[in-house]
Amino acid sequence: MIHSRRDFMKLTLVTSLPFAFGTGSKTTSNSVIEGVRLGVQTYSFREMLNVPGDAVPRIASAIQQLGLSECEVFEPTIEPSDLWANAAWRVASGKPTQASIYGRPPDPHAPTAEEIATREALRKWRLATRLDRFKSIRDEFARAGVRIFAFNFLLKDDCTDDEVERGFEVTKALGANIMTASTTLTMAKRSVPFAEKHGIVLALHGHSNLSDPNQFATPESFEQGLAMSKNYRINLDIGHFSAAGFDSVAFIRKYHDRITNLHLKDRKNNDGPNMPLGQGDTPIKPVLQLLKTERYAIPAYIEYEYAGGASTHEVARCLEYVRAALA
Repeated sequence: MIHSRRDFMKLTLVTSLPFAFGTGSKTTSNSVIEGVRLGVQTYSFREMLNVPGDAVPRIASAIQQLGLSECEVFEPTIEPSDLWANAAWRVASGKPTQASIYGRPPDPHAPTAEEIATREALRKWRLATRLDRFKSIRDEFARAGVRIFAFNFLLKDDCTDDEVERGFEVTKALGANIMTASTTLTMAKRSVPFAEKHGIVLALHGHSNLSDPNQFATPESFEQGLAMSKNYRINLDIGHFSAAGFDSVAFIRKYHDRITNLHLKDRKNNDGPNMPLGQGDTPIKPVLQLLKTERYAIPAYIEYEYAGGASTHEVARCLEYVRAALA
């Protein structure tokens, strides 16, 4: 069942209001360009997970330096880095992995003993960590003048009900009322009662996997997801959507009132690799111009994922491209 924009606004009112920061914080001009709200997905700064210690202050400072005032928090950026030491997306020796470059997980395989142990360690950490820890992370970002718009929780099929519950609790503790998730249709269906219990919007994130009907990739799969719950929306990654062969501009026109935020990246068509903005086939400029001319209230979040240099430098390059595309 498709619900009205009024339903959406009731669920996301908090996220549409101006955010009041504490003393000493500031809002800078890169947050809104030509009327389009901009932010960043903290996945962009995953190289910072290679540095020992808490990555949150480094990431919050980088976002502040970039002149942005909102972000979507990628779960591993607020967790101990050793839990993700062997993740397929992890930047190693300053270079992104093939899985990261192509924006997709590695081929399915039987988990190794090490992977099983790491997954269990993550489960324990999720459930044992006090919610006050996440409230302190919210405050850390706020002191840098950065609002957490959404929490990107890794909502995988092997999540226990306790983990799903905790994901929604963490979303609230971070001060957000939107959870974004790269998940499956079966897991999205399982999560309906949790989203509705907590009054949280679950925004479904897609990739470009057309071979597995349980994945969010096609317009039809997103429509199935939206029909599951009045709390469900779409976190549209226009790079993945384009690489899968679909028209982001037409899709945004049709579902603009069901989209929480966009991920801005550029990929080659036919499931090709991520590229620097403007060098792939994704219609980034037409999408940004659509947001500008139609005044859609959809934030656009930069997600740096191509093979490039230091993350802060590359996100700055992306911002310059976006500024020029919106001119």
